[in-house]
Amino acid sequence: MTKTLIFGTGLMLMALFLMSSPATASAAAINRQLEVGMSGSDVGAMQSYLAEDPTIYPQGLVTSYFGFLTKSAVANFQSANGLPSVGRVGPATLPVLNDKMANDDGSGSGTTGSAPLISNVGISTNSNNAVVSWMTNESAKGQVYYSTSPLTTYEHPNSVDVSGNIARTDSNYRNFQGVSLSGLQSNTTYYYLIYSTDQQGNVSVTWPASFRTTN
Repeated sequence: MTKTLIFGTGLMLMALFLMSSPATASAAAINRQLEVGMSGSDVGAMQSYLAEDPTIYPQGLVTSYFGFLTKSAVANFQSANGLPSVGRVGPATLPVLNDKMANDDGSGSGTTGSAPLISNVGISTNSNNAVVSWMTNESAKGQVYYSTSPLTTYEHPNSVDVSGNIARTDSNYRNFQGVSLSGLQSNTTYYYLIYSTDQQGNVSVTWPASFRTTN
């Protein structure tokens, strides 16, 4: 995996080069220290937990990338739990965060401030088409961004800009979504990510991944 990070004003621009399936946030324990610039499913799990409390993480973005909005949310969590508000998950914060996540009953799921959790991502391809499907833990709309070039994302306070083409789901909010990508080139690698929005406007974005069409 190769990634290029370009700093913007208070936010971070990410150019992502990936060849793996998108990570889905879970409540698994975090086994490493986390800080700005890091990425992975453990970051997504932490974001999902923090997003359950809009006073901690009002933007509620689950991107699996530790940007400056996540740093602010971690600082808010630290302040609320009597820890130094440094915005980094270090050795003092890690056990507190893991304890809180382990005892989380999920009551915040689906409420304002809680982004939809994307799971069970599947993809099928042929020479000129692909179908991307996934599930969410609450009713949501979704879209798939895709391109033959690695996707670039830019994090805003309540949304994420993504490069590439867009294929949208229908206008109904559902727990299961499927998007058909048509007119693709054969025997070609495509990069893609899923962008899901619930009825309160909370956003969840998968870590970009790739697939290859057949001959």
